[in-house]
Amino acid sequence: MGMIDITGKETVLREAVASGRIRLAPETLARIKEYKIKKGDPRAVAEIAGINAAKETARLIPHCHQIPLSTVDVSFSLEKDFIEATCLVKAKATTGVEMEALVGVSIALAVIWDMVKYLEKDESGQYPSTRISDIRVIKKTKKPLSSYDPD
Repeated sequence: MGMIDITGKETVLREAVASGRIRLAPETLARIKEYKIKKGDPRAVAEIAGINAAKETARLIPHCHQIPLSTVDVSFSLEKDFIEATCLVKAKATTGVEMEALVGVSIALAVIWDMVKYLEKDESGQYPSTRISDIRVIKKTKKPLSSYDPD
């Protein structure tokens, strides 16, 4: 069994948005807001990692096609006890980009965890309250290329 044959599918504008959350201690979130994390700003590093991850999706998920992505945008919202990450992906393609959005947001969240894990560990080295959750596709669209307006 190989990849699905998409040879006959029409090229259209594809867009997907995925989001997810990482639950962190209030003290950790305060340090992020104050740019006091030892490894640097987790949001900046996670943004680049999420972009890179989305571009590598076909190498990570065996049945995904290589898609030339038009854009990848990773953004963050800091809330009371979590950070919400959102990944937008667009491409002119014959197959959807929701997996790229999911991979982008997942890696962005994992990078945040990596950068703040020293603050999240308890006295026995465990993570009792740190959680990545709610990873989901929140929007998926496809439109004819004739409707594309870059402005």
